[in-house]
Amino acid sequence: MAAKIRLSRHGSKKRPFYWLVVADNRSPRDGDFIEKIGTFNPLLPKDHAERILFKNDRVEHWLKTGAKPTERAEKLMNVVGISVPGSKLKERIAAKKAIIDAKKAEEEAKKAAEEAAAKAEEEAAAAAKAEAEKSAADAAEAEAPAAE
Repeated sequence: MAAKIRLSRHGSKKRPFYWLVVADNRSPRDGDFIEKIGTFNPLLPKDHAERILFKNDRVEHWLKTGAKPTERAEKLMNVVGISVPGSKLKERIAAKKAIIDAKKAEEEAKKAAEEAAAKAEEEAAAAAKAEAEKSAADAAEAEAPAAE
């Protein structure tokens, strides 16, 4: 049996409250579980003492027996100070940040290209207007001596 350490949602509508449970990976999110090993209340402020409560000895026991935490459970364990052996959390976070940074850079480059194109278009329109005024002035000068 493969065990997972994951969050089980409780609480009412729009008032979430989670239990950290050890469950068989085949059971549903809020279904049967083997043991309740902590709680998480996301509505409390981040610095509140009762926001994340884990039974550290039980969490470590289950990690040693081979239970794999979900990504969210692993993040919460990291906040509490429980290290997960073989964790690639930092690598995943770095990869996600790299993707976000690349998207931002791409958007900035696209925006800069659009601004440059708009500026070039404005300059071209101003140059065309100046050329038209110059040719109109030249035409007016050419007609003035002929009218005398």
